[in-house]
Amino acid sequence: MLMKALRVGLGQLIVLGDAVSRPRPQRRSAQGQAVVEKEAAGLSLYQFHACPFCVKTRRTLHRLNVPVTLNDAKNDPLHRDRLLAGGGKVKVPCLHIQEQGQSRWLYDSKAIIAYLEQRFAKIV
Repeated sequence: MLMKALRVGLGQLIVLGDAVSRPRPQRRSAQGQAVVEKEAAGLSLYQFHACPFCVKTRRTLHRLNVPVTLNDAKNDPLHRDRLLAGGGKVKVPCLHIQEQGQSRWLYDSKAIIAYLEQRFAKIV
């Protein structure tokens, strides 16, 4: 009981810290942002709201100004089941990438952030 309360409290502090210190979104031309939005249409992030690694990944999405569907794999059984069925495990964050008829599940915040940086950082 005490451990759960500590975990919930720390999670809320992490979320609050993120809200207070969130980076500015990258500015792009209208055409560049349209390209980003089109390419991001096939992405969705499976996450837990207060998970520190998920917060880190969401901060990168915000900084790069990449609109991605967020799926709560903790409180929504449908999203949890999709993550398990598609990715093979309930581990977050997980970026689901659908492009050219292919589906990929990318785990680990460092790998997801590297993918996002490589794909979206240079679009202006």
